[in-house]
Amino acid sequence: MLSKEQLEEYEQQGFVLLPGLIDSQTLNRLDQRFLDIVSGKQACAGAMKIMQDVMVIKGAVQPESPVHGVNKLFCLEDDEVLSSFASQPELVSCVRSVIGNEIHSLTSNVFNKPPKVDGKHPMHQDIRYFSMRPASGIVAVWTAILPTTRENGCLAVIPGSHKRGVLSHDTPQWDYVNHGFFGTDDVDREQRQHVEMQPGDTLLFHPLLVHGSGRNRTDQFRRAISVHYASAQCESPKGDWQSKPQVRAID
Repeated sequence: MLSKEQLEEYEQQGFVLLPGLIDSQTLNRLDQRFLDIVSGKQACAGAMKIMQDVMVIKGAVQPESPVHGVNKLFCLEDDEVLSSFASQPELVSCVRSVIGNEIHSLTSNVFNKPPKVDGKHPMHQDIRYFSMRPASGIVAVWTAILPTTRENGCLAVIPGSHKRGVLSHDTPQWDYVNHGFFGTDDVDREQRQHVEMQPGDTLLFHPLLVHGSGRNRTDQFRRAISVHYASAQCESPKGDWQSKPQVRAID
């Protein structure tokens, strides 16, 4: 479980980095499943979707392989391998330290940032994707599958930005923007902190924390897996969110 110092860091900064939380065997199994799905060797399960990068869709980039054209794989809940990530004991223990023992997993993604594809993700807050509240009852986890560096588009966060509440968001005025990506300009980008991570390193962060990622300027892939969790105590004006198909109770 998180230490008192780690919990204080999360409270003050809006995030905490946990080095080496997930073991290499688990990462290799998750990575291979992702590759099998996007290459067509394994079918998508349930509501799972493959999102191509917008540059590929618009013909600005010709993918060198199926995985090279993929921006992310999402809705992992019905895949027996990828969904197992959300139940990793060490991960669940840390999440429970933040939002309590009774938790549910929400959205889940494998984020893929190929070389020679723009792949930027604007600075944003995840809270805009969720109706349940309070925000303090939600936490995101983001685990590096492959090394993530500033050169290949690691996450950038603005420490303490979770204390500002919900900020205004809009579609970035970029030449290429993936559908569903929104950003906020209501931040000082000079305050960004780039979070470089090795495989297995995990970032826990608040849904109000402003974060994003840059383009991949290397010849290597950057890949990570992410899940959001919510406390069973959260409520939504849209009704019983816990019964939604994409929501899973964590034992």
